[in-house]
Amino acid sequence: MPQNASAAALKALTEWWEDMGVAVDQAEIDAVTRAQRADPAGDAAARPAPSGEAPSNGSDQAQGKRKSRRSQAKSLDDWIAEAESLAAGADSLESLKAAIESFDGCPLKQLCEKTVVYDGTLNAPVMVLGEGPGGQEDRIGLPFVGKAGQLLDKMLAAIDLDRKRNAFISNVNYWRPPGNRNPEADELAVCRPFVNRMVDLAQPKIIIATGGVAAKTLLDTKTGIMRLRGSERPFETPAGTVVPLVPMFHPAYLLRRPQDKSRAWRDLLLVQARLNEMGVSL
Repeated sequence: MPQNASAAALKALTEWWEDMGVAVDQAEIDAVTRAQRADPAGDAAARPAPSGEAPSNGSDQAQGKRKSRRSQAKSLDDWIAEAESLAAGADSLESLKAAIESFDGCPLKQLCEKTVVYDGTLNAPVMVLGEGPGGQEDRIGLPFVGKAGQLLDKMLAAIDLDRKRNAFISNVNYWRPPGNRNPEADELAVCRPFVNRMVDLAQPKIIIATGGVAAKTLLDTKTGIMRLRGSERPFETPAGTVVPLVPMFHPAYLLRRPQDKSRAWRDLLLVQARLNEMGVSL
C-alpha cells in the first residue's frame, strides 16, 4: 500500500473493494491513513514516532493485533464474568445497548469505528442474528446495511417482515473483525452474555440465524450451515428463555451463490409457517 496515498482516495478505494466483495485488511488501511495524516508529504515513515508511540515495524497487521489486545490485568474468564454482570443489570434493550457500548472486553473494539448493536423494532416477533458487522456497518453503526443487508431486507419482505415494523436485527458479535474475517472463539465468548440477555429481554417468537458462524455459535455445535438449515431447532438461554431457531444462509453467501436462493426461500417459508402456527399477526 503506497504511503503517499491520500486518505480520501484510500477510503474510496476501500469502499469500492468491499462493494466488489474483496476482503479488505482494515488494520492496514487504518495504519496507512494515520501515516498520511501525520505526513501529507508522504515521508511519514522517515519521521521519528511521537513520544509514547511505537515505531512502525513494517507489519501493520501485527501492530493492529497488539493494539487489539485486552488489558493483561484481566483474563478471558474475567471479561466474560464482567459481560454477564453488565448484561444481567440491563432491564431493557436500550440499557443493554448502553452496556454493550461501554464494554471493553472484546479485543476487536479498539480497531473499530463503532459498536454495532441492533436495528429494527424493539420486542418484534422475529429476531434476526448474523455473525457481525462489516465495513459499512462499522461506519454507520447499524447491522445489515450493506449489500447483504439490502438482500436481507428483500428476503424478509417476501414473508411480510420489515425491520421498521416487526423484525429486530442484531449479531452474535458487535465489532467488525479486521478484513471481515470470522470472529474468533474468545471474541464470540465475551459477547455471548449480551446475546443471551438480548433474547431474554426481547422475547422473540422465533430467531433466524443467518450464516454458519451465527448458527453454530447459538446452537453450540460444529455442524455446518448446510446441514443445520432446513429445520427448526430450540435455542435456550441460561435464564430459561426458549425460542425456536431457524438457521439460514447468510445473505452475503447468497450474493456469491444465487443458485442457493431457492433453499433460503424454503427456510423463509418455514419461518412464515411457524409464525402462522403461533398465531402471530404480521
